Order: sequence, then structure tokens, then C-alpha cells
Amino acid sequence: MSQAKPQLNERQLNVFERMTREGAKGYVGGISARKYQKIAHTSKATATRDLAEMVACGVLVRHGEGSGVRYEIA
Repeated sequence: MSQAKPQLNERQLNVFERMTREGAKGYVGGISARKYQKIAHTSKATATRDLAEMVACGVLVRHGEGSGVRYEIA
């Protein structure tokens, strides 16, 4: 029995589409939770949760620790 991967919500899709449009040059070093907040117009908690879900889905890869955490397209 296989487990279905969670679907991306509208905020996550919007941010992911923007990241793919702007490419690596637009997000040198990846995107932070703070940048996600600004793009998606959401709280820090929601940004962190959304990014964690995107990592779990295999859409993004997490790099770093603490305030230096960045996310890049997988």
C-alpha cells in the first residue's frame, strides 16, 4: 500500500512557480522563511510549516541550521 504525498496548497504553488520563473539567479542561496513570508503574505509559523511540507513532498531541499536555513528547488 503506497502513501499519497500531500498536495501543495495555493501559497506553496505560487511561491514555487515564482522560484522556477526567476531561476537560480533570482534566489541565489535559496529562499528563507522570511522571504517566503513576504512573497506569500503569511505569518512566520505558516511560512515555516509550508516550507517543511514542501521539503516532505520532495519539491524543495533544506540547507543550513537555525536562522541560516535556506530552501532550494530539489
